Amino acid sequence: MNANEARLARNTALAVCALVVLRLAAAAWTPLTFDEAYYWMWSKALAGGYYDHPPMVAVVIRLGTMIAGDTAFGVRLASILLALPMSWAIYRATEILFGGQRIAASATILLNVTLMAAVGTLIVTPDAPLLVAASFLLYSLAKVLESGRGAWWLAVGVSAGLALLSKYTALFFGPAILIWLAVVPKLRRWYLSPWLYLGGLVAAGLFAPVILWNADHHWVSFIKQMGRARIEDFRPNYIAELIPTQFAFATPLVFILGVMGLYALSRRRAGAMPARVLVNTMFWTIVVYFTWHALHARVEANWFAPVYPAFAVAAAVAAIQVQWAPREQRTIDFCRRWAAPTGVVLFALLIVQANTGMLSGYRRDATVRSVGVGWQELAGEIEAVRARSGASCVLSPDYGTTGWLAFYLPKGSCVAQQGQRIRWVNMPEPSPAQLAGKLLYVHEVEQAMPASVRDNFAHVETVAEVKRMRGPLVIETYALDLLDGAKGDVFDRSPPPELQ
Repeated sequence: MNANEARLARNTALAVCALVVLRLAAAAWTPLTFDEAYYWMWSKALAGGYYDHPPMVAVVIRLGTMIAGDTAFGVRLASILLALPMSWAIYRATEILFGGQRIAASATILLNVTLMAAVGTLIVTPDAPLLVAASFLLYSLAKVLESGRGAWWLAVGVSAGLALLSKYTALFFGPAILIWLAVVPKLRRWYLSPWLYLGGLVAAGLFAPVILWNADHHWVSFIKQMGRARIEDFRPNYIAELIPTQFAFATPLVFILGVMGLYALSRRRAGAMPARVLVNTMFWTIVVYFTWHALHARVEANWFAPVYPAFAVAAAVAAIQVQWAPREQRTIDFCRRWAAPTGVVLFALLIVQANTGMLSGYRRDATVRSVGVGWQELAGEIEAVRARSGASCVLSPDYGTTGWLAFYLPKGSCVAQQGQRIRWVNMPEPSPAQLAGKLLYVHEVEQAMPASVRDNFAHVETVAEVKRMRGPLVIETYALDLLDGAKGDVFDRSPPPELQ
């Protein structure tokens, strides 16, 4: 490595570290989302699987809270730091596939400035470890291509297994790899090699705890996630949401570079055939499925997370390696120059808006319900009512409110979701003594009390209403109902719809 290359690598590392520091600062300021609070509860009862997802997100949160405690910063710490190995993996993968540190540095920075990576590692969801695993999978496959050594298939298996432990979307990596091997003639020999199948066994072995957990719980997690879109539910209107949401999550300039890079790779204008095909298969296999899915049901923007490492590589190809016509080159130059600053500014604005609401004049926006602004103060009011009324446990109707209550009420408080008990099968239930006396039921005023609550208690009385605020904006108003004289089981133990 010459002096210029060493300087480029060092500057890239410093830039990534600066972005990580920015996310750490945002993590300390921003209250938890309801999903994060829910996953934090998982982290207190680690298991082979959960109702919604595999266990990796709970492991990541557990690691962070072991270091920094049960704070918003602690919940997010390990997830944010995962951007460092993710960045190393995407740097090395790009360097191997397309030759040169300049394009590697570009891919690394472009991935990190997308909102998918910036917010996706700040807000801890299964997408955070999935992004890292997808980056290492791309690196491991690049090493298979570069070295020709079968042992690298074991690294592929480890990466794929960790991806599967993060989110079920990683199942699509298997077909993507097989298509890559089939399309590139010199790689077809791997079909006859035991190393390919050993890598598959490694991935299956890592994923085995999830399979065993599902086997013990009526396959509920598999059924829930893999039965989202049925062929009879034809609703093509959701297709219109795909491009706008990814335009925002990639940030506009990175999106333009990525699309132009994919076009250039499809036209064979950069890279050798194996590298081109690998990027395309890792991107299009998942995108084609979600396009089909969008014909039947909504596709959430974050579901595309596993394609972002390949997309960032394509964006770097467009920015660095392709020779464009003069008009196209001006677009490329503009995007390359301003992609990183734009991404940082958009991230900062999003964090300011989520915490304060000032950019929308304190009106409602997309972040207002999911980010727990105001819950610290709200929990104090709820705890005061609970203590005054003598309630021994706090119940709620949904997992999000349950997570927020558990996180923001005093440590050790009895908190439980009254229904959907399948979500909490890994956690110990409240003791009979905690459920025997008065209970406080917390729900939004607009939500009608379910019959399983109303008809199961001899006495139901609304004792207070409290408001969650963001500045002058009332986000939600909660009714606090005192329940007394349970006639039977406090919990509604009906199976989820997918098991009925």
